Amino acid sequence: MTVPDSSAFGPVGPEDPAGPEGRAVPAAPEGRTDPADRGGRTGSDDPAGSDDLTGPDNRADSDNRAERTERTGSHDSAAPGPTFAAGPANPVGPANPAGSGGPVRIDGPWTHRDVAANGARFHIAELGEGPLVLLLHGFPQFWWTWRHQLTALADAGFRAVAMDLRGVGGSDRTPRGYDPANLALDITGVIRSLGEPDAALVGHDLGGYLAWTAAVMRPKLVRRLVVSSMPHPRRWRSSMLSDFAQSRAGSYVWGFQRPWVPERQLVADDAALVGRLIREWAGPRTPDFPDDATVDVYRRAMCIPSTAHCSIEPYRWMVRSLARPDGIQFNRRMKLPVRVPTLHLHGSLDPAIRTRSAAGSGEYVEAPYRWRLFDGLGHFPHEEDPVGFSTELISWLKDPEPDR
Repeated sequence: MTVPDSSAFGPVGPEDPAGPEGRAVPAAPEGRTDPADRGGRTGSDDPAGSDDLTGPDNRADSDNRAERTERTGSHDSAAPGPTFAAGPANPVGPANPAGSGGPVRIDGPWTHRDVAANGARFHIAELGEGPLVLLLHGFPQFWWTWRHQLTALADAGFRAVAMDLRGVGGSDRTPRGYDPANLALDITGVIRSLGEPDAALVGHDLGGYLAWTAAVMRPKLVRRLVVSSMPHPRRWRSSMLSDFAQSRAGSYVWGFQRPWVPERQLVADDAALVGRLIREWAGPRTPDFPDDATVDVYRRAMCIPSTAHCSIEPYRWMVRSLARPDGIQFNRRMKLPVRVPTLHLHGSLDPAIRTRSAAGSGEYVEAPYRWRLFDGLGHFPHEEDPVGFSTELISWLKDPEPDR
């Protein structure tokens, strides 16, 4: 296997004697228990991390029903979880596009609150009433990437909920639990914590990878599946290992395997690399995306302590587990077909995930499957063309009999 150049995450100056950003993990506050001590999954470097894919949807059933409402503006949410220090006080750049809610709880027509699931606390933004649609963000973003779809789905008669994945945005930053099986249980646990019998999952990038996983592991909780800019996990694995063009396009994943350096690069110069990645991965058809204000929001969110480390951990697991028992078992379990109607969306000029890599995912779906290619768009079709993306999404969700 040829590993492409990952210079985007090369060394960035002298070693920091204090260690990598986000590596220090203080003890859990009194009254809280680490998910690993409650029977949850272990971290990305533990071979036993995700062997058991048959456990309950939620490791802490009593927590699953608990909800602690925190309205926008009620407090400074720069502290995303109880296990780490608060985020930076100063915004990136001269303006503060996040409004009064801090770098994560950005003002809007939605409501912010926290829900407990799978032994951790997750921040969500929700809007509307009706069937639940759960939106899952990718890297290097957080819930705010779905701001356009939140309003569009609510207007169309859905209960739209965008969650921050474990370790990102306003959700808990736990020391372990970043393997895809455990992250998928986070998602299904949030569905139950919201009091819903099931949900339509909409995932982008890493969120799409986890949406595929959740649909295989807990099909009864997934009503429909929508994936954007991410192939099926088995397809992603084979493409990264056997397709040099995809391996080179995903060189950032290889760069993430080094200790310490990627975290420090992501937050260097007020997370300038985050803005660079978003700009480079966007397609040429929409020169107005991303604008400076949008980039500033994502840069500020990445600068919250420990976010960079937690954002990278799932990608480290994906590579480091390739030859380990937990990774082999996960790949074997993902042979189970997806048996829920699936809509697969992709930008034709996505430089991070090639169209050829994503297009073969239909072979893993034994249900109505629809492939939709957005001409001229890049890695972020839901932000590059929010109207077109939302129209396609809502039309498919409302279709009572989606065909192949």
